[in-house]
Amino acid sequence: MEVKSAYIHIPFCVRICTYCDFNKYFIQNQPVDQYLDCLITEMNQSEVRTLDTVFVGGGTPTALSHEQLEKLLAAITDIFEIKGEFSFEANPDELTLDKVQLLKDYGVNRLSMGVQTFKPELLEILGRSHQTEDIYNAVTNARKVGIPSISLDLMYHLPKQTLEDFKDSLEKALSMDIDHISSYGLILEPKTQFYNMYRKGQLKIPNEDIGEEMYEYLLNRMNQSELHQYEISNFGKAGHESEHNKVYWKNEGYYGFGAGASGYVNGERYNNVNPVNHYIKKIQNNERPILDSTYPTENEQMEEEMFLGLRMNQGVSRERFYQKFNKTVDDVYSEAIQDLLQRELILDNGGYISLTERGKVIGNLVFESFLLNV
Repeated sequence: MEVKSAYIHIPFCVRICTYCDFNKYFIQNQPVDQYLDCLITEMNQSEVRTLDTVFVGGGTPTALSHEQLEKLLAAITDIFEIKGEFSFEANPDELTLDKVQLLKDYGVNRLSMGVQTFKPELLEILGRSHQTEDIYNAVTNARKVGIPSISLDLMYHLPKQTLEDFKDSLEKALSMDIDHISSYGLILEPKTQFYNMYRKGQLKIPNEDIGEEMYEYLLNRMNQSELHQYEISNFGKAGHESEHNKVYWKNEGYYGFGAGASGYVNGERYNNVNPVNHYIKKIQNNERPILDSTYPTENEQMEEEMFLGLRMNQGVSRERFYQKFNKTVDDVYSEAIQDLLQRELILDNGGYISLTERGKVIGNLVFESFLLNV
């Protein structure tokens, strides 16, 4: 398995969002510089020095100070030659002109901004640190310094969010001539503030029908825009699809660097330890900072190939499946495929198996049809 991509995790935030279950810590009083030193050590230990894509996520990478950000960028570009997409996650209120210029100077060519909504009341409910005007300022700054590709994340199915609220956010995003939009429905994840509030009866989520209605509106509206859908939740102008995320959906290998990061290298899926101090200790002791790792069985790999590949509009390649497993998709899944074709949830053009519009709306139910180990 040739690895041409890397995910780099910065687990620090200026504010903890109510819905987020990623590995993150309030940045104040954290050993940030020590963490960066250990992260650089881990990156230096990788076998590969040339990468097609790098994605720096979090947490919030832009929560770092200017000096810390430069230290990180200098190390990444010193260790790796990045031939393609160099993406950075960012909070709109942290994208000062100085920071955006710094990112540009070190070759960052794609910004992924966690906007979520343009409505102030919903930003407050989500615990976001930015205001609506910060979104416009961040996009302006990114355009000013010449970042080639700008993506916004938008959420739907939020507490107290109406269909009109979601429509309004979508229109405001499109009005800025954005290159890419990722839009996800809220999932209540354990260990989040939202989850705890919901269990105590302190949080009301709109019913599933409203969530489906929002998603169907999203599909219809994006069909009328310059941004084409290429994955269940992702829409981009031509030339602006997330090449890094395609690595995940195509079930290819990637490094995961940093506390809580996961990777897939030489058939091993691994997760790094979460707590920052545990990660630092392992690196300082010259140990791999691994929490756990598995080698997926062939059945598990085939399942992954199907439910990750089906997320993309193009779908699962029959040829690629055969090359990987020396079996045809029909050898393994003929019954499921026939059933889903009859229910008009998938399409089969002979080269690719893909979801129908209805299949996209209830994607998780379709994916379950391809589980072999149930």
